[in-house]
Amino acid sequence: MNSKTFHTFDPSRVPSPCFVVDEVAVENNLKILDRVQQESGAKILLALKAFSMFSLAPLISRYLHGTCASGLHEARLGREEFSTQEQYREVHTFSAAYTEADLTEILQISDHVVFNSFGQWQRFQPLIQAAKQQRPELEFGLRVNPMHSEGAEPIYDPCAPGSRLGIPYPEFKSNSLDGISGIHFHTLCEQAFEPLERTLDVIEQQFADLLPQLKWVNFGGGHHITKPDYNVAGLIARIKAFQAKYNVQVYLEPGEAIAIHTGVLVSEVLDLTYNTLDLAILDTSATCHMPDTLEMPYRPDVFGAGAAQQHAYTYRLGGQTCLAGDVISDYSFSEPLQIGQRLMFDDMAHYTMVKTSTFNGIGLPAIAIWNSKTDEVRVVKQFGYEDFKGRLS
Repeated sequence: MNSKTFHTFDPSRVPSPCFVVDEVAVENNLKILDRVQQESGAKILLALKAFSMFSLAPLISRYLHGTCASGLHEARLGREEFSTQEQYREVHTFSAAYTEADLTEILQISDHVVFNSFGQWQRFQPLIQAAKQQRPELEFGLRVNPMHSEGAEPIYDPCAPGSRLGIPYPEFKSNSLDGISGIHFHTLCEQAFEPLERTLDVIEQQFADLLPQLKWVNFGGGHHITKPDYNVAGLIARIKAFQAKYNVQVYLEPGEAIAIHTGVLVSEVLDLTYNTLDLAILDTSATCHMPDTLEMPYRPDVFGAGAAQQHAYTYRLGGQTCLAGDVISDYSFSEPLQIGQRLMFDDMAHYTMVKTSTFNGIGLPAIAIWNSKTDEVRVVKQFGYEDFKGRLS
C-alpha cells in the first residue's frame, strides 16, 4: 500500500463512505516541495483541480506560494481560503477559454491570468487594460504547446495532435507579445523528472528567442516530485540552470504531489450476491466517487486484499448505481467478506473529492482528517440530500 500510515487506521472510526486524509503525510509531502523551493528558487503552487481540501489550507499555505485555478470558482477558493492579509498567497488562473463575466471577476482576484489563445488575449483587451489600471501588479501569460508528447494515455495528453490546449510556436511569429510577462506549459501527467527534462529541451529550442524577454515561466503540473524515486536533485539543478540562463522566475503547479500517498476512501459492504462469480456491492461507487478508475482506467489497491485468485476468496467489487459498468475491479481476500465490513481503498486523496458526483442520487462521501502521530481523527464535512438537490432545479 502506498498510503503507509493507514495500516494502523481503524475504518470504523469514520462514517462510510468517507475520504480520510492524513495531515502528517500531507505535511511530509509539503516539506519535500519546500526543499525544491528553498534550494532552486522556484515557487510552487497547489493545483486546486487535483486537491481542493481547503480545511488543510492553513497547513498548505505555510509551505507553498499559492494556488493555481482552472476557472473562476477555483480562483475564488484560492483567494478566499488559501490567502489572508497576514499570509498573502498568489492565485494563478488558466482556462481553455473565459467567458466575459468570469474573466471580469478573475481579473479582480488573480495575480497571474494565463490565456490559451491570442484570440482571447486580444479580444478581451478592454477588460484587461481596465483591470491593469486598477491593479498594476496584475500579470498576464500565454499557454504554449510544444507539440511534444510525454503522456502515455491520450485522454491526459495535452500535446496530442489536435489538442485544444496551448499555442503552438508558429503562431507567435505573427502576434505581438506586448503586455505578456510569462508563458505556461503543461505536458506531464503523474510523471518523473526525465519527461520534464525532455520537454524543457524542446521548449528551450522552440522558444529560444522569446525566453529572454520573459519575467516568469510556469512549468505546469503533473510532476510526481514527492514520489520516493523522483529525482529531486535533478529537478533542483535544472530549475536553477534555467532561471540563471534566462533570468526568469520558475513556477511549478503540482496537484497530486501534494496529496499523493496521503489518503484513503473508506467503504462498507452492503450486500453479497453471485452471478458466475462472487459479487460485493459497496456504498462506494466507481462512477460517483472514484471516476478515474473508469476514465484512466486503473485498479485502486484495497488494504488487506490481493489480485483476483491470489487469496482464497475472490469478489468483484461494485457500487450501488444502475450503471452496469459501475465496477471497481476484482479482489481476493484471505477470509470471506461480511455484510457491514469496512474496506479501505488506497491513495484516494488526489483527483477524487474534486470529481465526485451525485449520479443516481448516491450520497457523497464524508471528508475526515486524521493525524497519524496523535491518532486524532475529525470529520470535517458530511453531505446529505440538500447537496444533491442543490445541484438541480
